[in-house]
Amino acid sequence: MSDATFLIRLAESDDDEFILGLVPRFVDFPLPNGRSRSDCLKGIEADLVKHLDEQPSNSYIFVAENEDGEPVGFVHLQKTKDFFTHRDNCHISDIAVAEAYEGAGAGKFLLDHAYGWAKEHRCQFVTLAVFPGNERARDIYMKHGFDTDLMRLAKPVR
Repeated sequence: MSDATFLIRLAESDDDEFILGLVPRFVDFPLPNGRSRSDCLKGIEADLVKHLDEQPSNSYIFVAENEDGEPVGFVHLQKTKDFFTHRDNCHISDIAVAEAYEGAGAGKFLLDHAYGWAKEHRCQFVTLAVFPGNERARDIYMKHGFDTDLMRLAKPVR
């Protein structure tokens, strides 16, 4: 599958089921102390539903398709302001690939699209957040040129 060709387009209303069907992929690894799979799944799904339904002006959800027009993954980009410089950044809010296309280059394709979009929109950085236990994703991001910028630490209050 590594020779697969993908196309990209903005998400449409009939993509909701596919996109939301990938939400479990966001918690398929050891979560940090104090985080429950249930809470994470509910939060991610609610956020995606909101962005799919309301289509805010700073939010862009793109779907990657194979040559047969079948969806294989998606990336959710948000234009944000950098805290320090106040310049535009492109934040990858969500990115997921269907399990059947893992290792086929779809994730790289989506990351390349995000970078190209950011460049086209004159963004200073492409940012993303990833759980420390998501080693598979962290490895992909590092190979794609991402590096640690800020670290967010958390302590559960009990």
